[in-house]
Amino acid sequence: MFLPAEIIPVIACFRPAFTETTYQKAVELIVGTVLARGRRTVASALRAIGKGQARGWSKYHHVLNRAKWSGLKVSRLLLALIVATFVPKAGIVTIAVDETLERRWGPQIRKCGHWRDSRSSSKRLQVSSRGLRWLVFAVVVHVPWTAYALALPFLSVLLTTPKVSAALGKPHRTVAQVTGRIVPWLRRTLVGYPIHLVGDGAYAVLELGLTCQAHQVTLIAPLRLDARLFEPPCRPLEKRKGRPSLVGARLPNLANMAAASTTRWHRSRVAWYGATAAVMDWTTATALWYSTGTPPLTIRWVLVRDPQGIYPTRAFFSTNLYLSPSTIIAGFVARWSLEVTYEESRAYLGIAPKGHPQRQWSDLAIERTTPALFGLFSLVVLMAHALYPDGDLPCTQAAWYPKSSATFHDLLHLVRKTLWLHFLFQTGDLSPDLRKIMPASFGHLLSAVCY
Repeated sequence: MFLPAEIIPVIACFRPAFTETTYQKAVELIVGTVLARGRRTVASALRAIGKGQARGWSKYHHVLNRAKWSGLKVSRLLLALIVATFVPKAGIVTIAVDETLERRWGPQIRKCGHWRDSRSSSKRLQVSSRGLRWLVFAVVVHVPWTAYALALPFLSVLLTTPKVSAALGKPHRTVAQVTGRIVPWLRRTLVGYPIHLVGDGAYAVLELGLTCQAHQVTLIAPLRLDARLFEPPCRPLEKRKGRPSLVGARLPNLANMAAASTTRWHRSRVAWYGATAAVMDWTTATALWYSTGTPPLTIRWVLVRDPQGIYPTRAFFSTNLYLSPSTIIAGFVARWSLEVTYEESRAYLGIAPKGHPQRQWSDLAIERTTPALFGLFSLVVLMAHALYPDGDLPCTQAAWYPKSSATFHDLLHLVRKTLWLHFLFQTGDLSPDLRKIMPASFGHLLSAVCY
C-alpha cells in the first residue's frame, strides 16, 4: 500500500513485531480503521480502503484472532516511539494509569465480569455493568498545538474479577498487583529515563509503592487523610534484645494536621485542571507509611488546601523524597488527561460505543482489538505530528464554534484528509492545479461517504 511519505516512518517502526505478510495486512487495517466511520471492525476497515470485494478477506481477520505476534512487543515499540517523539532526552516520562470499562455481554466472552460502572455511578448510587475492564497505561505529553496535555495510550491489560479468575483456573490479581508486574517492564523499556507513575486512589497501595521504589520508579497517588504515618526509628544507644523497630513514633493524622492551628501553610500558584493555574495552600514533610505485615515505605506527603474553600482538602504522596510539592501536585493533575483520551476514543475511534460493542468472540481477538484501538489514538497523534512537525495545525472552524487550538477530532480530520488525497487524486502534468480522479476511485469515495 502506498502511503504519504511523512506517515511511512511512523508505521514502519512496528515492522519488527510482525512477519512480512502480517505486517502488510496490519498496515491496511490501520489505514482502513483510520478512514472508517462508526464501529471499527475488520469489515469496515476493508470497505474504507476499497477492498470490500477482496477474496482473501478472511485472512485479515487472522491478524487479530490467529496470527502470531506479541502485543507486548508492539507496546514496547509504541512506547519508544512516543518517548522519542515528544519527550526530551533524559526528560521525565510521566505515565498515567487508570481503568476503563468496555461494556460487553454474551456467554462466549469468558473474561467478561460485573464491574462498577464509573460513568453511570455517583456518590449516592453505585451501578455495576457487565463488560471487560482494561488497565490502560498512557504517556502524558505536551504538544505544540494545544495547551492541554495529551495522554497517549501504549499498553492495555485485561483485568478479571475474582469469580472469573477462579473459573479460568488462574490466581486473581488486584489492580495494584497487575500494575506492580508492569513496573519492571517499564523500567527495562525506558532505560535512562526518570519515570513518574501517576494513579488515583486505587494505586495508593503499600506493596505497589515498595515495588516502584525498588525499580527506581516514582509513584504519585492520593493519600488517605487517616493513613498510618510514622517517624523514622530511633537508634538505641545500647544493644537491646529482640528485633529492631521498623518505625518510630506515630505521627498525627493528616486530617488532624489540616485542622490544627499550628500547621504552617505555604501559598503558591500550582498547575491545575484545564491547563490552568490555581492558588493553593500546601504543607509537606517526609514520613514512613507503615502497615503490619509489610515493610515501611518512605514517602513525601503533600497536604493541599484551597484558600477559598471550593475544593476539599486532599493529600498526595510521592515515593521520591526529593520531588517538590508543585511537581507532585502537577503530576497528579496531569492524570486527568487520560479521562479525556477515554472519551475521545469512544467518540471518534469506536471503542465500546453504546449499544454496539465490538464483535470479536475469540479470546485472542478480544485481547488484541481494544488495545489496538487505544494504540490507534496515539498513532493518529504521531501521524499528525509527522505531517505538521512545527505544530501549526489548521483547525476546522465554524461560525458558531471558534477554536483556538486543535483537538483530537482535528488531528483525525487532517490524517484522513491526507490519506484520501493520496489515495484518490492525481496531479496533472500539464496543469498542476487540476486533480484527476479515476471512476473506480470515485466509486470508492462515494461508498465511504454514503454507506
